Order: sequence, then structure tokens, then C-alpha cells
Amino acid sequence: MKTSDKKNRVNVVYSTNPDYVYQYASQEEAATLPPDRQDLRVALDSKQRKGKTVTLVTGFIGTDDDLKELAKLLKNKCGVGGSAKDGEIIIQGEVKEKVIAILRAAGYRCR
Repeated sequence: MKTSDKKNRVNVVYSTNPDYVYQYASQEEAATLPPDRQDLRVALDSKQRKGKTVTLVTGFIGTDDDLKELAKLLKNKCGVGGSAKDGEIIIQGEVKEKVIAILRAAGYRCR
């Protein structure tokens, strides 16, 4: 058994029963919806960012890999930095209109 398997155990730290079968946390990801069925929200945000304004894209439904791929596309087209995690994309700077134009050109619905 790998060490990483021990970290995914649920509710039991140790059992003296030799026949005990551990329950493991399941990590199922939602299947990525096609772009025309995605409803993304684009907003400007500066809360908890030391006064710096960022463009926030939320509402993405899909795998983390697809989210990171979309974030990479937006960062390259806008020429800025950013990140993607927890179902949202953070793009540095006030580039809301540019992000909306790029998403619509890629076939996404956005507000």
C-alpha cells in the first residue's frame, strides 16, 4: 500500500481487526460540458488582494485540466498572468471586456 492511499482513508485512523476494509475518499470529477452549454460569469474583483484589481471568471463546470487549459488560453490572449483553481479563473488586471470577447469567440456563453 502506498503512503498516498493512507491519506485518502475516511473516518478510521487504525483498526485492530485484520479483516477490516478501509473506506477511501472518492475523487470523481464532473464531466466537462461543451462550451455552448457553459454559463460563465465575468466580473472585476479587488477584495482581499491588497487593492489590486483582477478579472474573475466563475461558473465553469468540468475537470481541473480543462479549467487550466481555458485559463491558459485567456492568459495568453490577454498577455497577463493569473491562476485557475476551485472552479474559477483569476486573470490579473482589468481586462473584463477582452476576456468576454475571447470567451464568446471560443463559443462560451458569458455575462
